[in-house]
Amino acid sequence: MTTTTILILLFVVAIFAWYLSFLATRLDRLHHRVETSWANLDSLLQRRAAIAIEIARSDIADPASSLLLTFAAHQAREASVKDRSQAETGLSGALGILLETSTHIQSAIEQDLLRELADITEKIRVAVSLHVESVNRTQLIRSRWIIRFFRLAGRAPLPVTYEFESDVL
Repeated sequence: MTTTTILILLFVVAIFAWYLSFLATRLDRLHHRVETSWANLDSLLQRRAAIAIEIARSDIADPASSLLLTFAAHQAREASVKDRSQAETGLSGALGILLETSTHIQSAIEQDLLRELADITEKIRVAVSLHVESVNRTQLIRSRWIIRFFRLAGRAPLPVTYEFESDVL
């Protein structure tokens, strides 16, 4: 082998190593993006559960609805990761039923609670779409053969979306 051939071979290996490093860094950034989008979504969902508890304690809800809403909110706040979808769907349903049946809201405090609930619901919709987009992008990149062959994802779990993210909140 000549010196030129060896230099060309070393150059190709160096370019390939750089490309693998680039892919690993990109995948790491995508995983970080999924984690931060989930943390943001989780904090918004926790805030929604807190607002639901405040609404349950206000005069907006009758005693039966208040009990149902309080139970759903506590269940959503305390649910484990695998039970989270069902708990959040239950809270969404309880809030939906309450908002449909309550039409006699006159107090400024109650109107502020409902306005805050509407604001947080809109933020949750945006956060859900960001999280789903992050998860889909990461799954797409992780499905490439070069990522799987060289195990560039390491031991990071494959990110998933949850059922409640497809619900209309």
